[in-house]
Amino acid sequence: MSTTAHPDDILEELASLPTLAHPTVSPDGDEVALYYDVSGRNELHVLDTESGELAQWSDGEVPRNARWFLAWDADGDRVFFHLDEDGNEQNDVYALSRDGETEPIVEMDGQCIVADVSDDGSTLLFASNRDGQMNLYRHDLDSDGTSKITEYERAVWGGVLSPDGERVAYSTNETDDFDNKDVYVAGVDGSAPRNLEIGEVGAEAAPIDWGPDGERLLVSDNTADLGRIGVYDLGSEEVEWLGDGSYEESPKAFMPDGERVVGTRDRDAVTMPIVYDLETGEGREFDLPDGVAGFGMGAWGEHVLDEDRVILTHTTPTRRPELLAYDLSTDESETLIEAEYGPFSPDDFADAEYLTVESDGVPETRQAAVEHDPSDELEIGALLYDSGERSSPPSDRGSDEDRNASRGSPLIVNPHGGPRGRDAKRFNLYTQVLVSQGFSVLQVNYRGSTGRGREFVEELIDDWGGAEQGDVAVAAEHVLDTRDWIDEDRVVVFGGSYGGYSAYWQLVQYPDFYDAGIAWIGLTDLEDQYENTMPHFKTELMEKYLGTPEENPDLYEERSPVTHVENLDAPLFIVHGVNDRRVPVSQAHIFRDALADAGYEEGEDGEFEYRELGEEGHASSDQDRKLRMFRLLADFLDRRV
Repeated sequence: MSTTAHPDDILEELASLPTLAHPTVSPDGDEVALYYDVSGRNELHVLDTESGELAQWSDGEVPRNARWFLAWDADGDRVFFHLDEDGNEQNDVYALSRDGETEPIVEMDGQCIVADVSDDGSTLLFASNRDGQMNLYRHDLDSDGTSKITEYERAVWGGVLSPDGERVAYSTNETDDFDNKDVYVAGVDGSAPRNLEIGEVGAEAAPIDWGPDGERLLVSDNTADLGRIGVYDLGSEEVEWLGDGSYEESPKAFMPDGERVVGTRDRDAVTMPIVYDLETGEGREFDLPDGVAGFGMGAWGEHVLDEDRVILTHTTPTRRPELLAYDLSTDESETLIEAEYGPFSPDDFADAEYLTVESDGVPETRQAAVEHDPSDELEIGALLYDSGERSSPPSDRGSDEDRNASRGSPLIVNPHGGPRGRDAKRFNLYTQVLVSQGFSVLQVNYRGSTGRGREFVEELIDDWGGAEQGDVAVAAEHVLDTRDWIDEDRVVVFGGSYGGYSAYWQLVQYPDFYDAGIAWIGLTDLEDQYENTMPHFKTELMEKYLGTPEENPDLYEERSPVTHVENLDAPLFIVHGVNDRRVPVSQAHIFRDALADAGYEEGEDGEFEYRELGEEGHASSDQDRKLRMFRLLADFLDRRV
């Protein structure tokens, strides 16, 4: 990327690139609602798919952070959105009409998430953790009454209404196997719930969409290891599984004819849409360039325009997301909203090289916190972004400043969050910001990442801070050994959320390897995280992977970065949003205080730096807040690396 402009100018230009989010089709298929920040602030826009006209409906009423998706009312005159306070994710549900009128629909304690709206417009289905665990609620849009329709100890996911609005499908777990997830169908009032018993106990199944006839369900399941797409017939109680099991696949929707379904397929670091013909069982990928193309997560959002067309977003490492309409009958696509590049072009951005490395979870560098034995050797995928920096011959180097400028590219190791997540060949703004500052970036899909099947995900159970962290270090060592243009004396780790946990852990577990670190909204004390995160994160994340602190106190203590704070041997920048409810800011407080107690000095010239971000929770897509973070990153890296 060209850096002839002042570095801060580049950061401003990058932060202000407009981004669209959560496109969803109206009930009549003529419009698409989406979040878009072309004005500099996130606002709700509606696109007329015929004329191409993009109208802004909101004027500051919607959240600045576009984390949560949108849903249309059945009449197509209102759009439901999630409103929280400065990113704390304690959402209420509001509606915005065409004339700009905003009204609250559901206001209650906790986090509320829209699940579905009935075709007749009478029912809003949503999930909430108001009473502790995440369960389903039914809101009558005519009477304004709300009733709780499920009562499970484990979190309820999904929530899809049948076409007649009389039944609801969802997933939860009532077995003793903590990894299990089953599909249920019940009356819309929650009555007579029936476990469809899809897949084996211990596997995860979920409902995604109802067939137009109301007698079939589009479902996902990972009994066979790789995720698969199935159509469940409620009459025969049988499932037709699609595909040959070669790839991880996820369902998205029935087409209106009920004879085709669409979904996505993961292969290496690519995600592509697919369509299956239910009569023949044949499937094909959409005719699009390799990258990441799809429909969003799970059942959220409507993406079918008409009998043959769907909307989707498409992106590559160098091409920003654009909104497409894809015709299944012709395999042709139409661009509905082009990507904005400002002063840049795709050629200005760093492309991603996909590489693999064999890892047994034990790198060559010293293990300072926990001495692990080798684990199963697995192929680990990674993405490497080359900054373009190159070394000069030693004889050409003059002053210290010249030598610093000619040492080659420093490397930022950037583990993803989740941990059930995956880095893929999509445009990543944070990556391009780091590249613009002269850093090459390595992203590692360590064991526990998605896209590789159930067994690969379950490698992380009972082993946070174990072999998956070793995978990250092994991949980084491989890059240093095979890319002589990377400066091995300037290696930084930076991550957010579970990637923030990884940043803390990499620094205390492998202190000889890193020259600096940035931990953003990361976990430091696992017991405190368990006690203070939201209930569904407590059960479906902490307990699922680690058990409870009472069951596994030694594991919780041993794998908490704060337990090994005295191992820190490189400048650390701690960054955390004050309104974070997923990873509470207490996590940052605990590590900061432990550093101070251990004699580490805080400040720009000290061993660590600390910054809390006001009006922000678990990260933010807001342009001003992104720019704030970009400047903090660039300043720390410039001074410390």
